[in-house]
Amino acid sequence: MGRSQETSGKKEVRNKKEKKRKEKEQKRALKKISGKKRSFDEMIAYVDEFGKISSVPPDPDKKTVVDADSIELTVTRNSQEIVSDPVRKGIITFFNESKGFGFIRDIVSDEKVFVHVNNLTEPVKENDLVAFELEKGPRGLSAINVKLLKE
Repeated sequence: MGRSQETSGKKEVRNKKEKKRKEKEQKRALKKISGKKRSFDEMIAYVDEFGKISSVPPDPDKKTVVDADSIELTVTRNSQEIVSDPVRKGIITFFNESKGFGFIRDIVSDEKVFVHVNNLTEPVKENDLVAFELEKGPRGLSAINVKLLKE
């Protein structure tokens, strides 16, 4: 039975697949003829004491033993957050009385901190010098116990 119903596009695709299959068979045959078999030892790579990859195994005389208990694992945080005095000083840069919130610029770290009217101990306005404490809020740091400082 012939392939009379086959379009030219289908013929091209079939011919390309046939060509690729024949090329793969030829490559496999060449590999068998060359007879090069890679051993497991040829595939191994070693890392020297400087972190470079080499084909030579490391010298066992240079090996150093490290006690796993002597390794100290810690996570370092920003050194600015570790403050002995929890009370900070800052200046009110913005305060909207009708909406009841504003921002304080910390004098030491120069970061902006959110402040809500519920966390004020007395009324404040812009450019006032205040003392406050930090608390982790739902959207970041927020100021609590905000007190007006007398200059």
